[in-house]
Amino acid sequence: METTKYDVVIVGGGAAGLSAALVLGRARRRVLVVDAGAPRNAPAAHMQGFLSRDGMPPRELLAVGRAEVARYGVEILDGTVVCIEVLVVDDPEGAGGIEHRVVLSGGVELTARRVLVTTGVSDEIPEVSGVRERWGRDLLHCPYCHGWEVRDEPLGVLGSIPGSVQHALLVRQWSADVVFFAHAYDTTAAEREQLEARGIRIVTGEVTRLVVESDRLTGVELADGRVVERTAVFVRPGIHPHPDGLLAGLGCEMDQTGFVKVDATGRTTSPGVWAAGNVADPRAQVITAAGAGSAAAIAINADLVQAEVDRALRSSAPDVA
Repeated sequence: METTKYDVVIVGGGAAGLSAALVLGRARRRVLVVDAGAPRNAPAAHMQGFLSRDGMPPRELLAVGRAEVARYGVEILDGTVVCIEVLVVDDPEGAGGIEHRVVLSGGVELTARRVLVTTGVSDEIPEVSGVRERWGRDLLHCPYCHGWEVRDEPLGVLGSIPGSVQHALLVRQWSADVVFFAHAYDTTAAEREQLEARGIRIVTGEVTRLVVESDRLTGVELADGRVVERTAVFVRPGIHPHPDGLLAGLGCEMDQTGFVKVDATGRTTSPGVWAAGNVADPRAQVITAAGAGSAAAIAINADLVQAEVDRALRSSAPDVA
């Protein structure tokens, strides 16, 4: 890196972060992207629903994105940010009275006029044998991302958290053969009526493992030994804010679920700090996250421009005797 002082430091190098970096780089800002290299969709072989990029492997999208932002002078650093602090300053380079100290795991300290956090979320999935190993392959979460690829196949939905039944009702759109495995979830009478009305079979009992043969899911085994043949299983994961605590440490206001509150541009309640992508919108798909990153970048650049204008006006104002 040529400098440790930037207009904007972006924490997270996924679709939201790289999209923001592209816009800010083209706006001639000094930008650094710090990426820990653990994208949420890494287990998936392909990324769907992204116009002009449908079916592209997720890592290929990131590689292409990195190459694009590099053309505009954006720097990328593989690393982990462990702390961000807001500094009150006189007014260096029209920062609007604030700067940020960004600390990496190796102890390196950076300075940024503005910060964009795009670190994503963590998914909580059931502790069932085979679930983690098949995650993103044939143990799936998003039917909009994976439903077409398993259309008309015998599918399962694993009950785990509130919303699991709604997930099964949705998955039924892609196949007429759907089984809802209640597992640890207690369905209500109303939910059972909805499942039956949609033609979804309900299987009660604890699920003990996913049956895999020749590296393909073939069934779901229950505690009593029953095996129900399935070729793919969906689960609605518990989605939690990224455990890095960066936004909470900045004092950003959170909602009742623990996610950061932002305005339409991704601005948080902490001065000079924006958030975009799943870290602010847990349901955002890749294309949505990219759009949010772009919107945040435009707002950040506008904020910097206004700070620079304000500084120029103060500098040109006549002294008052």
